Amino acid sequence: MGSSRFNRLRFPFSKATSRFWRTPLSKRSLIIASLCGLYLFFALFGYSQHYQDKDKRRGLYPLDNARPDTVDSHASVLPTRPNVVYITLKSKRLKPANIRGTIRPKLRRKVRRTQPTRSPFTQNKFGTLGRNAGENRRNVAQETFLGETLDVDYKSLNLNPGSDSRVSSIRIYSPNAPPWFSAGDVKAMRFLADAKVVRIKKMPQGDFPSLLIFESEAVGKHKLFEASNLCGGQCGGIGSPVDNTEVFAFHLDRVLGLNRTLPAVSRKFGFLYDGQPCPVVLWDASVQPEGHPAVKLTWGEYQNTLKARCLRPKRSSTKPDSNCSTVHHYEWSKLALFDFLLQIHNRLDPSCCGFRPRHEDLCVRLGSHAECGDQNHTQLKSIRQSDNLRHLVFTYNKGFFDRNEDNLDFRLLEGIKELPEQAVSVLKSSKLRVKLLQSLFLDQHYWESQGGRQGIDKLIDVIERRAKVLLTYINAHGIKTIPMNE
Repeated sequence: MGSSRFNRLRFPFSKATSRFWRTPLSKRSLIIASLCGLYLFFALFGYSQHYQDKDKRRGLYPLDNARPDTVDSHASVLPTRPNVVYITLKSKRLKPANIRGTIRPKLRRKVRRTQPTRSPFTQNKFGTLGRNAGENRRNVAQETFLGETLDVDYKSLNLNPGSDSRVSSIRIYSPNAPPWFSAGDVKAMRFLADAKVVRIKKMPQGDFPSLLIFESEAVGKHKLFEASNLCGGQCGGIGSPVDNTEVFAFHLDRVLGLNRTLPAVSRKFGFLYDGQPCPVVLWDASVQPEGHPAVKLTWGEYQNTLKARCLRPKRSSTKPDSNCSTVHHYEWSKLALFDFLLQIHNRLDPSCCGFRPRHEDLCVRLGSHAECGDQNHTQLKSIRQSDNLRHLVFTYNKGFFDRNEDNLDFRLLEGIKELPEQAVSVLKSSKLRVKLLQSLFLDQHYWESQGGRQGIDKLIDVIERRAKVLLTYINAHGIKTIPMNE
């Protein structure tokens, strides 16, 4: 009985199996693939359903053994299933509700303290100066230095004379200096760099910061030195460390063959500006207000002077029908070229009308930039004459190396029809960089203060780019280059 039932169940299976093996291979493969697909589908569906049920059972347990709030759960959106609990997690509190418990701190106002005017003297040296003032019968106080006139004996600073280096900072290793320096230039540079300081004075300069003057033991022979009590011997003017462009301007002037600036070097003083290198310019009383006053010209008068070509060669006197000054016509051409390369605007463009000034520029802070609407009446400043009243002396040479080529002051070249041939030939040649490197290397303190060769190269890059712009301007405006050596 049992065997007959087993045979009846076995017969359909064996019949289906034999029929399956008699089918073609392609149909057998399709049937096997279909069966495998059905198996995978039901296997994955059952696996996901198992984990969904497990997550539902896990959500039924409250957090931290706390009972679920039935009131809040009914007030919120009703769940779709009776066994689902919705939980809202709050973010972590960033700071406590009450600072310092229940006491709120008082708001204290910061008292503004006015910064006293910074004295160039190093603090400890100036304190020594005040203690020894009675012994030297000078009664010098800090207010006196910041105000009117200062006359300080170098010995009252109580400095160690042996602290100064005996090695000169002017490095001339060959028998002769570069050919663009005269014997007087080399002598003046060595004096400014190595002279022993005997006395220091302070001199106001009008619109410019007051200048410190140091006096050496050497006796000057200039009559104006004796007439003015500012300098009884040979002296030098000490500038601020930020005005070190005076040194670069002196070397550029000599390389171009203009010879219109006073000798300048960089020097360190242990009692000034915390020992930082400062520009020291040779003192010349003839270019100071006590000597010859500055040339007073407005912008309109200056343009008329350029058109009149005052005191050109073969003319012994100025035209009677013109408002010419005693300054030679060639001097304005030299000044314009020099000021353009260094972008010195305080002489020919004191109101900054030829470029876009910054907010911290002096012309903006003083409000003179607003006067550009009436340019013809703008007063030129800081134009000084030498003993030979036909020549100019370029003083207060504060140049700007951070001005881009798209913001150069072309107003400095306005009205100029001729430029010195020697200076332009140096700009055209490829020797400008070599000459400036050779010249600036002489001043060790300035060389090191600018970062050595790498820093000096960056400054020369600026001058070379401006020289290319100037040469393009010369060709575009038909400016002539003529010899201007008298």
